[in-house]
Amino acid sequence: MTTRILTGITTTGTPHLGNYAGAIRPAIVASRAADADSFYFLADYHALIKCDDPARIQRSRLEIAATWLALGLDTDKATFYRQSDIPEIPELCWLLTCVAGKGLLNRAHAYKASVDKNLIEGEDPDAGITMGLFSYPVLMAADILMFNAHKVPVGRDQIQHVEMARDIAQRFNHLFGQGRELFTLPEAVIEADVATLPGLDGRKMSKSYDNTIPLFSSEKELKKVISLIVTDSKAPGEPKDPDNSHLFTLYQAFATPAQLSEFRAELINGLAWGEAKNRLFQLLNNELGEARERYQALISKPADLEDILLVGAEKARNIARPFLGELREAVGLRSFKPKPVQQQLTLQDVGRGVARLLGKAQEFAEGMAEGIAEIEAAKKKAKKSRFVSFRDDDGSFRFRLLDAAGEQLLLSKSFADGKAAGMVNKRLQSGEALDIREQDGGFCVWLDGECVAQSPAFADSAACEAAIARLREALAPQE
Repeated sequence: MTTRILTGITTTGTPHLGNYAGAIRPAIVASRAADADSFYFLADYHALIKCDDPARIQRSRLEIAATWLALGLDTDKATFYRQSDIPEIPELCWLLTCVAGKGLLNRAHAYKASVDKNLIEGEDPDAGITMGLFSYPVLMAADILMFNAHKVPVGRDQIQHVEMARDIAQRFNHLFGQGRELFTLPEAVIEADVATLPGLDGRKMSKSYDNTIPLFSSEKELKKVISLIVTDSKAPGEPKDPDNSHLFTLYQAFATPAQLSEFRAELINGLAWGEAKNRLFQLLNNELGEARERYQALISKPADLEDILLVGAEKARNIARPFLGELREAVGLRSFKPKPVQQQLTLQDVGRGVARLLGKAQEFAEGMAEGIAEIEAAKKKAKKSRFVSFRDDDGSFRFRLLDAAGEQLLLSKSFADGKAAGMVNKRLQSGEALDIREQDGGFCVWLDGECVAQSPAFADSAACEAAIARLREALAPQE
């Protein structure tokens, strides 16, 4: 089975060594798997949420695109595109916005953190907060759901956004799916063994701390930056502790086991910090030298990069366009024109068809008995009633029981968790005696002294009694 993987890269800065080890390198390796269908995109709409410098965003788009290609991303195998080149994504974002609960978005960590910061500083809770920031999880959901990604590699701070995408997808499926799963429910993937690199000062490498090692700086610049890595004051000849050295952690992310073992032994035996930094420089320069040359060649020809990204965008839109058309149909945004009628068959076409059917008559007759049995089994299955579980905007769990015609027989009460709802659902299907009580023009089903599910109201008692009969039939044990 092919697994679709999707990752976005926000275009607000220059890629550094931490981006490479923590995201780019493992993603490129994953894209080469035979069972992977990888989608990697430049999240330039997301960049507008946190950056209002057009020149910086444009430069970042160019640098990040060149970085991924220089490091070996195969655009024939993976789909590589800019978010802003896919107009179906903002349209889907609006469709999802119309079903996303405000209460759900109120719980987003980034929004809550901004509100808390304002309150601490004595500001209005929403001071400086844009709708872009507030709606960020919906746009991220559109990125993921547009291509029905199965797995979304993210940092731990983004797990909540993938969970929100699942919630929004479930609600959309429930409202408009008519029994179909329009959206695949995505799964957040946290790569436990992916490196989180320290920066020059030992904190996590981040543009926010200004402690990064640029990925494709020149040899001279790379050597100068590595010389700024903070170390302890132990002199040459004194034993160093590799496990408490972030220089050693950086070396570990790029060394072979043999190189790492040798470097560890040399530090313990008193290798000078200056020589240790030179070893790290040599390791990184060897790792990135060829990619640096490809990067410089790519970034010097932005028109070629543009062509590559536009090809990726068309590849992505070949999936997005028909799927958005299906979603527009589902929500009621349909053409007033009737769908084209298939061209009528000529008499000659009919004659040829009859001849082919006659040629298959004997084969058909021999399989008739088996075919009829399969058809009857399918009809029987189709006529079964079904339970539909869903989640309300407040996070509680409920379920409906629909009869064979799709009419609602029961709507459960709200449950705090899915397990409790599932246990009640299971008991209703277990065949135990039902305690059904008429109430408010309809009826309730009671378990353990409480009403767990209620029917809609009916016009009269005869309609109510007929619905109770359908309920008993629906919940009767299946043969």
